[in-house]
Amino acid sequence: MMPRPYGGNTLTNNFIERSKIDKDLFILDIDKGQKKEIENIAFGIFSPLKGFLNEQDFTSVVKRGRLANDLPWTIPIVLDVNVELANKIKDSTQVALRTDGKIFGLMDIGDTFAFDKIESAKSVFQTDDPAHPGFQKYVSMKDTLIEGEVKVIVNDSDGSGSGSGSDDDKGISNNGSIENYSSTLNNFDEEFRMTPSQSRKTIQEQGWKSIVAFQTRNVPHVAHEMLQKAALNIYDGLFINPLIGKKKAGDFKDDVILNSYTVLIKNYYPKSRVIFSTLHTEMRYAGPKEAIHHAIMRQNFGCSHIIIGRDHAGVGNYYSPFAAHEIFKEYPELEIQPLFFPAFYFCKKCQGYFNERTCPHDQEFREELSGTKMRKMFSVGELPPSHLMRPEISQTILTYPRPFVE
Repeated sequence: MMPRPYGGNTLTNNFIERSKIDKDLFILDIDKGQKKEIENIAFGIFSPLKGFLNEQDFTSVVKRGRLANDLPWTIPIVLDVNVELANKIKDSTQVALRTDGKIFGLMDIGDTFAFDKIESAKSVFQTDDPAHPGFQKYVSMKDTLIEGEVKVIVNDSDGSGSGSGSDDDKGISNNGSIENYSSTLNNFDEEFRMTPSQSRKTIQEQGWKSIVAFQTRNVPHVAHEMLQKAALNIYDGLFINPLIGKKKAGDFKDDVILNSYTVLIKNYYPKSRVIFSTLHTEMRYAGPKEAIHHAIMRQNFGCSHIIIGRDHAGVGNYYSPFAAHEIFKEYPELEIQPLFFPAFYFCKKCQGYFNERTCPHDQEFREELSGTKMRKMFSVGELPPSHLMRPEISQTILTYPRPFVE
């Protein structure tokens, strides 16, 4: 069955009409990354959070991987500002939120507090290596954190979407439609964006009892396809949810990933059993702790299961290959269930795609398409073999002279 929204029976649905925002409010300028996190809070992707963490919750998340009320939560969702700005707004009750000159939301101002960037980063990323991209970004944050509930502006008069009906047991409602969110841009990466309310409504309409989430930051190759279709052999639906946001150098660019998946689904998937939706947040490369965060978000989208791969959300050699599997033992209360499918590879002797559970042959017979191998091939205009990557995908990638983040 479709699980409940994480941490309760209802999704966070924080929307406000523009007319209800005081025009004399202090304006807080927000960068695009912070804006995406505010949207994720308001849309219910980070349910049950309604805003940025207070000091008690922040400390608990960093030290224990749980909110102060003991609910599992492994990634601190925070808003950082410099000390001067914190002093300016600490006596305000509300501020307007602005990005690129456009006011898109409202924040109720709670406490401001300092935090130990190095120690909290070490706890989250399990390293103090400045070369780790997540650690590096975290310790470069400003010195003060602000707690507070956030709302984003909608266009319609009732501030919600197309109605107020809801199913409290499953968190399904007509509220929070992105079409009514005034800050949404009509570009390609927004085309596939959904709120949890929308995805749950789609799942309910399809009549699916089980749906598997697939998190990715890469273009699809045939091994990914075999993994996803193995899940479709067992479960009702597949929720392909590529991450759209800031990534490290060498990762595929967002539009390359989106175009590649669009082509793959069009040509090789039963469309009635797949939801393709983008997740607008950044990769933190926090390994096992980020795997839990990924699972929580997909539970809010309505997924009953999530595929957790080898070194899920990892980078380099910072985490053991199966740390992201082991960490789920610490959080048995999660309703969404992890699936630890072994990775698929092409066996030259078996002449097909298999994994370690079904193929007895040694490494010398295995063909895999690693990220390093893909980058090397595409950088010189070379196509991967068709048994490793669908030709339509290869051709799509080749239309981009610079398909990788630099």
